[in-house]
Amino acid sequence: MEICSFIRTLVISIASLIFYGLMRVVYTVWWRPKSLEKCLRKQGVGGNSYRIFHDDMREMVRISTQVWSKPMSLNHQISSYVLPFHHKMVKIYGKFSMSWIGRRPRLLVADAELMRLVLTDKSTRFVKPPLNPLVNLLQLGVSTLEGDTWAKRRRLITPAFHHEKLKGMMPAFSSSCLDLINRWKKLIISSSGTSTEVDIFPAFHTLAGDVIARTAFGSSFEEGKQIFELQKAQVVLVLEAHFSIYLPGLRFIPTKKNKRRYSLDKEIKAILRGIINNKEQAMKIKEESCNDDLLGLLLQCKEQNESDLTIEDVIEECKLFYFAGQETTANWLTWTMILLSMHPNWQEKAREEVLKTCGKKLPSIENLNHLKIVSMILHEVLRLYPPVTALFRYTSQETSIGGLSVPAGVEIILPTLLLHHDSKYWGNDAEDFNPERFGEGISKASKDEQAFYPFGWGPRFCLGQNFAMIEAKLALAMILQHFSFELSPSYTHSPLTRITLQPQHGAPIILRQI
Repeated sequence: MEICSFIRTLVISIASLIFYGLMRVVYTVWWRPKSLEKCLRKQGVGGNSYRIFHDDMREMVRISTQVWSKPMSLNHQISSYVLPFHHKMVKIYGKFSMSWIGRRPRLLVADAELMRLVLTDKSTRFVKPPLNPLVNLLQLGVSTLEGDTWAKRRRLITPAFHHEKLKGMMPAFSSSCLDLINRWKKLIISSSGTSTEVDIFPAFHTLAGDVIARTAFGSSFEEGKQIFELQKAQVVLVLEAHFSIYLPGLRFIPTKKNKRRYSLDKEIKAILRGIINNKEQAMKIKEESCNDDLLGLLLQCKEQNESDLTIEDVIEECKLFYFAGQETTANWLTWTMILLSMHPNWQEKAREEVLKTCGKKLPSIENLNHLKIVSMILHEVLRLYPPVTALFRYTSQETSIGGLSVPAGVEIILPTLLLHHDSKYWGNDAEDFNPERFGEGISKASKDEQAFYPFGWGPRFCLGQNFAMIEAKLALAMILQHFSFELSPSYTHSPLTRITLQPQHGAPIILRQI
């Protein structure tokens, strides 16, 4: 009897566990996603329905691949080309629409006022979306942190971007820009003519990398060059992981690509450790100031008792600054020269301003502050071709957006590119290159003063935006002093997003020395 009772209890226990497991699967795979969908639909949100094992990522990849397989016309109507899936959703469903990433609903918010509500929120209701752990290999710096940890880290880093610090970086900015100018002059001389063709896309990545190496880490570009090459390879693998279905534990399987991902990460960290060790040694013997650059500031904070920074944290911040600092400015300058080649009248206006303000001398930071037309052009380029085309948030708890009740566990996408091209905010010439709209500054450029988000907004705005602006203004001013330029006949207009917005087939430009 006792044995029978034990077996009966065991069978019931096993059956209960199996039933509980099945219920958890049903809840996770079906009931919760459908209840979230029902909640949003009841409030009038249109969009795609939830389907098991068939989310919208596949459709996003399909439609983007199809669109990007052919170049577009030489104009700035790029919204439907760069973000074809999201452009289609807005056209069909309006400012609110729903799609699916796995079992997670994604709410697209394409309205300036509502975007501002999300971006300026200082609570913990809107956080960064959970990422595939393989994507985190690219960097785990301040941009991925939340709560008190994020606030503390950001306070530590902010002094590195104060005005006086940036002013002190001008010699490094100038040296890097001079190296670029001299390389291009040598190319023209070696071509035995008055002009030459240059793909400015990789050239500006070299420039931006050199600036970061000099100003943030006190090392030459040659020391840090390998990091950029390794991160470029890592981006390809990270994007592949991002657009794939992730199953828990998948990152631990020693596939060929996983091995490559971890190998790249290990190499990047090893190089950075070497740079950090050299910096620490120099600081100990007082060869370098303790906080003359970002790395010095971080290492100084690490040594302070009130800081909980580890050497791994310092490495992740270095990875972030290497990647974000290079990509943003390099792409920004690339699109600026492309657009000034397409609009030579504005190129000439900018050159006249630079020569009137600086002559042929090396521009000072005071000179840069007086380059109004150059600033207008750079802002208009950021509007039409922002480095980041969309921002992402995630609801950690039930919240409200413009009267819409959004449950916890919903990803929110803010397609800033669509906003930047919306005639509702920028007028009937929204798709045109018109720097004049920034003639009275950013706040009066659009009908809604907060319809311009190239560096994000609110408490998480990009810390490096002033760094990038000084670098871009100086580089453009010096290029205008020495060269005129036009698009090469081989240029193909095909902007696409690979984390940042970039020309798919490079940017060949004809340079002429003046």
